[in-house]
Formats: sequence, C-alpha cells, structure tokens
Amino acid sequence: MNTSLPAPGNGPSTASPEEIAKFSRLADTWWDPAGAFKPLHKFNPERVRFIRDRLARHFGRDPHGDAPFKGLRLLDIGCGGGLIAEPMARLGFDVTGVDASEDNIKTASTHAGRSGLPIAYRAGTPEELTDLDAFDTVLALEVVEHVADVSAFVNATTALVKPGGTLILATLNRTAKGFLLGKIAAEYLLRWVPAGTHDWRKFVRPSELAAALRQSGMVISEMAGLSFDLATDSWRISRDIDVNYMVLAVKP
Repeated sequence: MNTSLPAPGNGPSTASPEEIAKFSRLADTWWDPAGAFKPLHKFNPERVRFIRDRLARHFGRDPHGDAPFKGLRLLDIGCGGGLIAEPMARLGFDVTGVDASEDNIKTASTHAGRSGLPIAYRAGTPEELTDLDAFDTVLALEVVEHVADVSAFVNATTALVKPGGTLILATLNRTAKGFLLGKIAAEYLLRWVPAGTHDWRKFVRPSELAAALRQSGMVISEMAGLSFDLATDSWRISRDIDVNYMVLAVKP
C-alpha cells in the first residue's frame, strides 16, 4: 500500500534562480569525466558505496546481491545529469530524479535512455512534488549549499520521506578549511570546478543542518566526512567533516 505524501506547504520556492542558471549553462558537460563536473566523477564511487552500504543495513538487504533494493522507491533531488540516479537504478531502486533546471533534466533523460534505464525524471523542486507518494529513500547530494532557504528546503525534502524511510544529504562545511579547500583550492588552484561554482557563505555547518533535520522530525543516524587523498588522487569516507560531509537521517 502506498503512503500518501503530505503537502509540504505553499511557501516560496527554495530554488535559487541564479544557481539554476549557473548549472543550466553546464548541462551538456555532466557526463564528461574531464569536464566541469570532474570532482563528482572522482568521488561518485565512494558516495555510491556509502549510500549502498548504509541503506542495505537499514533495509536489511544484501549490498552485493543482484538488484538488492528491488521494490524500494528512491527520489534523487537535484539530480543534475543523473550521475547518482543511474547507479541507484542499477542497484534495483525504482528511481525518480528531480532538478530545478530543465536543461539538466533533458541531459539526464537522454543519457538514461541511451543506458536503457527506466528512470522517471521531472523538472521541479521538492515543494512542488505534492502529487507523488512518499519515498523509501530520498537523496539530496551537493544541493543544500545552492538553495535559497536551507530550513525550508529540508522541511520540503523530509516531507517526501516515508515513515521508517531514510534521507541522505551531502554538502560542504562553512569552516576556514572548507573555504580554503572547498572554494579557493577547488576553484582557483586545482581548477576542479569553474570559478564561482560555490559561494562559501552558503556552505552549511553540520550543527545547522542537524537542527533543521530535527525540526523536521528526522533522527540523525550517521554523519561522515568525504576526504581527498592527494597522494593517491582518490576520495574516501572519513571522520573529517571539516569540508565535505554526508548525513544519514531516518524518519521515525
């Protein structure tokens, strides 16, 4: 039986027009591993492992089985070109991807079609999804630092999670280290992403994100860092949440 989706309200959109325009201009480069989204391609395998292993534990599934999450529904908010939605579909999830940029949705839909993956994509924001039933799992990765109102975004996002379901968010921490590595190094020294991709003032401290989640009725299960090892040119899950971090929360 489906769980009806509670309406998150009729407040203003959490989407930032400036951020939508910024990422729309980059829509054609999502699947270029050497392009504007090179960092996402580099740490995507580690993100996928984190999501797979934590959700397998939560839902009692074998993470190494064939389509281990078959029968579960997943929503990828801020899906971009589909870099996370596609591996989630291969893991067996019934995936819906939503993004505020129609150009991103076109890119994601085209690539999924070529890959033979039945992902349902639509342009929009979480507060506009009141016609959908709630999901077993909701992802919002590298999105929170681009929205207009973090609390409103979290409230609208958690409304899309079933009771007993999970929410995973990933973002950047507003620390001095986050500024030096997540902004200056990433955009101007290493040139991993185009200059101006991030506004350090919109990075979100873990305490701020945790407060918004608790106010929305979520229980935080885990908080982990995502760290880059310059010596091996690779990313790994760590305890260092000073720059990149992920949060797993459960709706009671």
